[in-house]
This record gives sequence, structure tokens and C-alpha cells, in this order.
Amino acid sequence: GQQLVESGGGSVQAGGSLTLSCRNSGPSLRLTGWFRQSEGKEREAVAAWYTNSGTPRYANSVKDRFNISRDSAKNTVHLQMNNLKPEDTGMYYCAASYGGSWDQIRAYTHWGQGTQVTVSS
Repeated sequence: GQQLVESGGGSVQAGGSLTLSCRNSGPSLRLTGWFRQSEGKEREAVAAWYTNSGTPRYANSVKDRFNISRDSAKNTVHLQMNNLKPEDTGMYYCAASYGGSWDQIRAYTHWGQGTQVTVSS
């Protein structure tokens, strides 16, 4: 079955970079997304990758700073985060979906445990 494992979180200063990885031990699903949740806030979609078309989607808040990609050989989706801001701080979750709207939590059926990203000013 699907098992998603995130890695790559950490602490950086504003303006720094981090790359998160999400390895899927099961078959590839149609959609892999990254979500984040900050303290006291709802979980929000950050970026997603459509497997069949090989196309990305981004939230407006991260467009031009984040880049999502997929290593098909390793069944791993990467999220490269550049020019990080304090407001990017949060727990980042990887999720997989059989299909649906990339930015809707209800579209995703499998979730990882999350990896913490902390950006200090």
C-alpha cells in the first residue's frame, strides 16, 4: 500500500533554502501534494505534482520561490524551497491522491507524518 515518508526539514534563516523529499513506497498515484500547517492555522496546499502529465501546481504565496519535481526512478517528489520567509514556517506534509483538485485536502487519501520547517528572521 501507500506509505509516504517525508525528509529534509530543518531550521534556516530567512532567505535560505531547503529541499523536502517525499518517498512513496507504494504505486504512484495520480497526484502528489505538499501541504503545510502553522500553529493556530488550517492546513494549506503549497504545491502539487500531476504524475501523468508531469505538471506542477503552486500556491500564489510560494510561486517563483518553490519548485516541485519528481524522480520517477525513486518514486520520490521533491519540493525545493528558496528565499524562505518566516511565514513559511510550519509542519510540511506530503500527500497522495487518486485525483481531484490539487489544493483540496479532501482529494488526498494518503498522508505522511510531516517534517518541520522553521524559518527565522
